[in-house]
Amino acid sequence: MSGARMNALATLRGQIERIETAEVVHQHDRVALGHGEVDSALKGGLARAVIHEVFCEGRQGTAATGFVMGLAGRVSRRRPLLWVRQDFSELETGALSMSGLTEIGLDPRRVVMVRAADVESALRTSADALACDALGAVVLELWGETRQFDLVASRKLTLAAQSSGVTGLMLRMAAQPLPSTAETRWMLRAAHSLPGPAWSAWGSPRFDAELLRNRHGPCGRWIMEWKCDECQFSEPSAYPQPVAATPAHRSDSAVLRRAG
Repeated sequence: MSGARMNALATLRGQIERIETAEVVHQHDRVALGHGEVDSALKGGLARAVIHEVFCEGRQGTAATGFVMGLAGRVSRRRPLLWVRQDFSELETGALSMSGLTEIGLDPRRVVMVRAADVESALRTSADALACDALGAVVLELWGETRQFDLVASRKLTLAAQSSGVTGLMLRMAAQPLPSTAETRWMLRAAHSLPGPAWSAWGSPRFDAELLRNRHGPCGRWIMEWKCDECQFSEPSAYPQPVAATPAHRSDSAVLRRAG
């Protein structure tokens, strides 16, 4: 066997050993999302120090962005959050709203935005950021199909996340899932929000979240509602508004006849 092939084989063995060692160290480091069935499928919650992918169709970008904001808020441990955006993504979807971050429950003062000119710059920036253990999470947002994000690039991001303990969230809009080293892979769609209280113009954000890949558990599809005040997900509320009580001096049947 040639020297070059032996060096390549040694490098691959070293990478595998680093991944396996990091998995043992971080396998119990999970954060509950708040949705009982989802947390059960994830063996207790979303794993930290790994890469998670969130995919969506182009027209579902707003829903997927909100979902990623929620995930980032749960895993970041109140540390700074770095959001790397490809320039083209901002042209397609517009700039992130600071008031929107506040509405979702994220403190805009903890969010650092980085605009990358191209995919290569975005990948390099994200890999460097994932190696910095002062951060709570790194979001990499890419638009469309891109050949630069292949299995090698995915493995590089995973190794950086595992070595530092920082969680990486990949937001892929208008792209199809490809093989990667991601811990989980989601497909996001918007779900209808029920009307909120009379003083509110809209209800709580709801997401149609399909778990396509789960390295350590089953997959599934759920409606996940985001509670902005509690900063966590939950099962969808059946009755977001209080129900009027039946008058004490009148039977239920009498009320129904009058309503009819």
